[in-house]
Amino acid sequence: MTTTVKGKPAIRTIEDVATRAKENFEGIVKAQQEQAQKQFEQTMSAAKEQVEKASGQLLKGYEDLTAFNKDNVEALLRSGSIVAKGAEDLGKEVVAFAQASFDKQVEAGKAALQARSVRELVDLQNDYFKASVDAFVAESTKLHEMSVQVANAAFAPLSARMNAAVETFSKPLAA
Repeated sequence: MTTTVKGKPAIRTIEDVATRAKENFEGIVKAQQEQAQKQFEQTMSAAKEQVEKASGQLLKGYEDLTAFNKDNVEALLRSGSIVAKGAEDLGKEVVAFAQASFDKQVEAGKAALQARSVRELVDLQNDYFKASVDAFVAESTKLHEMSVQVANAAFAPLSARMNAAVETFSKPLAA
């Protein structure tokens, strides 16, 4: 016996709603990724300008300034590239997780519609909830680890430039 909603089979209606919700969700995720990329580029541009201004004020010689600025900008660009790639990877991971979760929701909804008793429905819901929580905790841990790796990798070129700046500016003080 198939349940119907306004003359259509309920499972087909759920699939239609699920498809539309999936399309809406993907659109929202894409728009957020584009906005994040735009904000990142604006931030990188502003940071690049600030590094160039600060370097110009700190260094005395034109040749030193040019070389130091070039290295700073290169380090900033390397760091920015690492962050951008990391953000892209994190975004892909989030979208993949969301897609998998959404697919599991649809499957759970279909199974719930086919439950033959209240007990079976409650068991299905409990199993789905436990699996969802476990998946969320695992995904959160994975995203945290990825974020830490990206942050460490992105900080390395900046840290090297900071060490170079300390070394450069401490030479006149030591003399």
